[in-house]
Amino acid sequence: MQLRDTPGLPDPGLRPPVVAEAGDPFTDLRVVHLLARLPRGTAVRIRDIVDRLDGDYLDWSFSREVVVATVVQLQANWLTDYRNSDGIVLIDGPAGPELIIEDSSRVDPWVMRQADRLRAACEERLREFALEEGSS
Repeated sequence: MQLRDTPGLPDPGLRPPVVAEAGDPFTDLRVVHLLARLPRGTAVRIRDIVDRLDGDYLDWSFSREVVVATVVQLQANWLTDYRNSDGIVLIDGPAGPELIIEDSSRVDPWVMRQADRLRAACEERLREFALEEGSS
């Protein structure tokens, strides 16, 4: 198909904002990717995590509830894998919820596996979308 050059035509490459949703693998992957880089053994305010996510992903909107839901899922995964609750700790701090990630050598490989699993879930969702759209 031959297209015409149309000077002055605005770029349609704008992307609509994405409101992060709890349980969505694309949301969870972004949150876990940031959590993997947080300092260990130090309380980090959930509010600061949300602010950083909103700054890193300008076309996304994260909320405390969504980040807390991801952290709670990570806590459950940690408890399943290690049978203790020391690795991912969510506490009530003076300025709201705070996260403490255990400072041990087992955390980084474990968080990487969580991110890999989420990445695979995202890729599967994209494959399903492509197949559904291709059949219509």
